[in-house]
Amino acid sequence: MSNEPNANVPELTLNNGVTIPQLGFGVFQVPPEDTRKIVEDALEAGYRHIDTAAAYGNEAGVGAAIAASGIPREELFITTKLRNGEQGNAAAAFENSRKALGLDFVDLYLIHWPVPSQNQFVEAWTAMEKLYAKGEIRAIGVSNFLAGDLDKLLAAGNTTPAVNQIELHPTFQQAEVAAKSRSHGITVEAYSPLGQGSDLAADTVGRLADKHGATPAQIVLAWHLGSGNIVIPKSADSKRMRENLAAVSVALSAEELAAVGSLESGQRIGADPATAAFTQM
Repeated sequence: MSNEPNANVPELTLNNGVTIPQLGFGVFQVPPEDTRKIVEDALEAGYRHIDTAAAYGNEAGVGAAIAASGIPREELFITTKLRNGEQGNAAAAFENSRKALGLDFVDLYLIHWPVPSQNQFVEAWTAMEKLYAKGEIRAIGVSNFLAGDLDKLLAAGNTTPAVNQIELHPTFQQAEVAAKSRSHGITVEAYSPLGQGSDLAADTVGRLADKHGATPAQIVLAWHLGSGNIVIPKSADSKRMRENLAAVSVALSAEELAAVGSLESGQRIGADPATAAFTQM
């Protein structure tokens, strides 16, 4: 396997000085038995940022791919997330994730959902702050946090989240949450960045793909990159992995960014963080 990272992938600096590749690879809904091979393919393609979660059930596969790759640990950026049902036991949950990944430390650890109905995310954050202080996690953050959730966490915690990972794509941009996050120096990370494929059919996206000699996915990913989002597309196809990674070479003008941004429809694909209460156990 090649140990050369894709030098063209831009990096963003988080609010604690840690750098993160702006374009990474997500493994949501990748079956555990397929994860090692798919992540090995992603690393071979040039990805150095891998995003998983305890709830996905595939951390061990990610870890096996990392171990087999021979890539120096310092060249990799690995994210995982705390299950909703383990917010009251975050330290032990983190240790289980760390062991499953086979890593000495994790680069970014996120509270997966706020689950306001169980009122435990501040407790989880306090435990994560301690792990961060001990150097077991290089950066801590949140996922699916709405503006009110951020307010509560910022008031109660001692550490500002480094990242808020949210559903974000051209037809669902969460402008209020994104602006709130950025106003506190919290970097926005987009999951379902292509609208699970639905945003690729937009006429504007197709027109720009033709203009730039790019795929529709590359146009949408270039829009994310040009908008300052971290983005973590997923694909099981090695050719598409490489096509997605090549989005870093597509530069959209301010006018083109605005054209893609005008596709906002307010249509969420995933669960609503205000009411989502599944345990993920």
